[in-house]
Amino acid sequence: MKYIPNLRRKYNEEIVPKLMEQFNYSCVMEVPKLVKISINQGLGDATQDKKIVDSAIHDLSLIAGQRAVPTIAKKSVSNFKLREGMPIGCKVTLRKNRMYEFLERLVAVSLPRVRDFRGINDKSFDGRGNYTLGISEHIIFPEIDMDKVTRINGMDITFVTTANTDAEALALLKEFGMPFKNQRN
Repeated sequence: MKYIPNLRRKYNEEIVPKLMEQFNYSCVMEVPKLVKISINQGLGDATQDKKIVDSAIHDLSLIAGQRAVPTIAKKSVSNFKLREGMPIGCKVTLRKNRMYEFLERLVAVSLPRVRDFRGINDKSFDGRGNYTLGISEHIIFPEIDMDKVTRINGMDITFVTTANTDAEALALLKEFGMPFKNQRN
């Protein structure tokens, strides 16, 4: 038997029928789905110290369960001591099973570990059904060993969906268990 993550099974068995009823879709293929999760860290101090990028790539690879790649500067900016071709961040894109496993760990384990957590903002949609979540401390993930952390980095997590509107994407992410603080319909 082939391995299927819990959230993928939940999507097929519970979320699709619920969204079909809520938005009056005529076909199962109209129901929005999660395409990929993109995690991105910008490291402004990387221009002074090259080891910052290496440590961020290691930490992001642990968090995502997949190797992260460095992002490279496209232009030189003399005010920031930035040269074209310098590594200034890192990113990783998750799809299929790894994406569902990361989403489950994020909702069940990592977000509740945020200090004074009251839910995530529901206004960070881009108008095309994609949602971006900013996290200020990467140490909320249990994969990170607190003793080995030299500096705390933030990250942006983007959820890319096939939804046409923000309302459909919000409904999809709510069904996946994302804890939004402003409950609007």
